[in-house]
Amino acid sequence: MSEHTPTFSSVHASARLADTPLVKCRSDWWLVTPSGSLRATDPHFIGELDGFAAALALADQAVAEAVTGQRAGQKAER
Repeated sequence: MSEHTPTFSSVHASARLADTPLVKCRSDWWLVTPSGSLRATDPHFIGELDGFAAALALADQAVAEAVTGQRAGQKAER
C-alpha cells in the first residue's frame, strides 16, 4: 500500500462523500472500507463522482445561505 493510500481509520466521516465510503484524496477518488482501499480508475465514474461532489457542495452552500438569511430576517424582526 502506498503512503498516499487512505485507510479506513485515517479518514474522518466528514471527509466522506455523502456518508458513503468514497473519499477524494489529493486528485484521486478512493473506496475506503475496513477491509482495504481501492482507487477509482474509470474516467466516466470519476467524472460522475466529481459532478456529484460539486452538486453537493453547491447544495450545502445554498442551505447555509438560506439559514443565514433566515437568521438575519429573524434578528431584523426583533
